[in-house]
Amino acid sequence: MKSQLTYIDLFAGAGGLSEGFIREGFQPVAHVEMDQEACDTLKTRLAYHYLLRNNNSQTYNSYLKNSISRKTLWEQIPDSLIESVINAEISKKTINNIFLKIDSLTDKNKIDLIIGGPPCQAYSLVGRNRDPNGMKGDKRNFLFRYYAEFLKRYQPKYFVFENVLGLLTAGEKRYLIEMIQLFESVGYSVAEPTIINAEEYGVLQKRRRVIIIGRKGKRKFNFPELNKTPNHWQIQKDLFYDLPKLKPGEEIHISKYTKPINEYLKSTEIRNGIDFVTQHIARPHNQRDLEIYSIAIDKWVNRHIRLKYSDLPANLQTHNNKEAFLDRFKVVNPDGHAHTLVAHIAKDGHYYIYPDLKQIRSISVREAARIQSFPDDYYFEGGRTAAFKQIGNAVPPLMAVALAKKINEYLKNN
Repeated sequence: MKSQLTYIDLFAGAGGLSEGFIREGFQPVAHVEMDQEACDTLKTRLAYHYLLRNNNSQTYNSYLKNSISRKTLWEQIPDSLIESVINAEISKKTINNIFLKIDSLTDKNKIDLIIGGPPCQAYSLVGRNRDPNGMKGDKRNFLFRYYAEFLKRYQPKYFVFENVLGLLTAGEKRYLIEMIQLFESVGYSVAEPTIINAEEYGVLQKRRRVIIIGRKGKRKFNFPELNKTPNHWQIQKDLFYDLPKLKPGEEIHISKYTKPINEYLKSTEIRNGIDFVTQHIARPHNQRDLEIYSIAIDKWVNRHIRLKYSDLPANLQTHNNKEAFLDRFKVVNPDGHAHTLVAHIAKDGHYYIYPDLKQIRSISVREAARIQSFPDDYYFEGGRTAAFKQIGNAVPPLMAVALAKKINEYLKNN
């Protein structure tokens, strides 16, 4: 029997990119992530995949239903899987220790692929605008140098580097230029950086990302043509339609679906076998925010007009700045696809208002996860705020599947 293709996931977050590669048959050797709660999510998801392969998914479902503890769940899987999630910031001080941990898990010469992308704040346009120094001097600008150290040590056949669009222009392109030159200097042919849109792979969200793919060796390498998916589905009619109604602050940790599975949820495996939904949790809102949400929903749903902050009644305005960020309250489009989901949703829900006057609130944890195309049995550890942060930072699994399919083809053909 041919061994599975293996990979290391750097800056792994909650595992959205990894989920796509696991679905396509890749075997994770290690995930490296600095956030403790995201690491706990990764361990829980590894438990899911292990139990599923061993025909014991009922144990995982028992955990989702709170019938067993997380400790009991993790005890059902090999220690090596738990240890493969390395909770560490990748830095000059830590990298050698990370190498030793990964080396203890596998033969360092048998890594087929390295995936992942460093935190995006240093490259994002929003991050640069918010930072008084425009992110100059931020150490996250240069995390790609550590990525190259992993390439040097493990010599994978391919790598997949993911980041925000701002990478293409940050530092007047100096980071991108240095990055590509560095990857080439350690032995890789690098395809032209390419922007891919999550909408083209079944995700109901306008989310564009830069993908850089490299192949071992000097022979010229072009970015692969990914298999796109027709995407005529809608948020309200197809993605949210079977979830229970929520009030602000209401938390439905376990609930039955309100309607049968539809074609979209089945084909994308968002509903993938269990007969209940988890983490349908809404944040509470004060009366002022609820009044603003009502106005925003009415304008968008009934008139297709976005609310401008400066147009609010004076008694609802608390910010003196009425020239910038006028769209700080935004309703998710019910009849099309959502705007880009970001980690700021962990701080407030103003930019992700539920599109229905019968449910005046921001979207729930499960709704955010669905917008990112996570399956309903994907459990985010750490509570509501941590879950929102992990989801907002994630790579949509359906987009990751498209990348994994193509890399899988390349590796098998070569």
